[in-house]
Amino acid sequence: MSAMAPLLEVDTLRTHLGGRWLHDGVSFAVQPGQVVALIGGSGTGKTVLLRECIGLARPASGAIRLFGEDICQMRGQAMNRVRRRFGVLFQEGALFSSLSVAENIAVPLVEQTALPAWLRDQVVALKIRLVGLPADAARKRPSELSGGMKKRTALARALALEPELLFLDEPTSGLDPISAREFDRLVRTLCDSLGITVLMTSHDLDTLWGMVDRVVVLHDGKVIADGPVAEVARADHPWIREYFSAHAEGRGHGI
Repeated sequence: MSAMAPLLEVDTLRTHLGGRWLHDGVSFAVQPGQVVALIGGSGTGKTVLLRECIGLARPASGAIRLFGEDICQMRGQAMNRVRRRFGVLFQEGALFSSLSVAENIAVPLVEQTALPAWLRDQVVALKIRLVGLPADAARKRPSELSGGMKKRTALARALALEPELLFLDEPTSGLDPISAREFDRLVRTLCDSLGITVLMTSHDLDTLWGMVDRVVVLHDGKVIADGPVAEVARADHPWIREYFSAHAEGRGHGI
């Protein structure tokens, strides 16, 4: 795997926001097959960085290469072509309240493909089964769904175009502990079985210990640690020690 080109490269990224440098030389890469988490305190710009990686925001300088192409230099059709290769799950799901579950999942297929309606319906039904939703959920509106079902619907939509790379923004936010762990297992199983690479933001320590291969730690505008969870948890940095200590005491992880 180490010989394979990264699917995502963030290179000396700088972001100016709110009168300060939110990111000041951030660099890291995500290799194929990895599940990588961005962690950091409030205000470190994890979600902003994720939005830059999917082309919804632009940094002041630096490069973001997706599949080998610098998206900071892209516009229009070129960016749309790259967007077909990744999926996104936003923190609150970002489902369209006026659309059914099936219609929400179909949105990328309608926007990015020329599939006939009958084939689109088959793809949607497949994605519904893939994320563990009951078949009768297809007709429901988001207001009729539990928090876990909303997350699964948003995940099904993110998977609609068979992406190589998934971006997840706080995927277990708002879920109770049991639902959160079920969702973690679902994402990890799908990534392993379908060969999908993931970059996520997360503040959920159980997610980090349970399903993540690697963590990238943002602090004061820079990457201060990057590696396997257990290795990073032992790093000699005050913020990292504080971040992991409560979890280690409560769960018994030897760090």
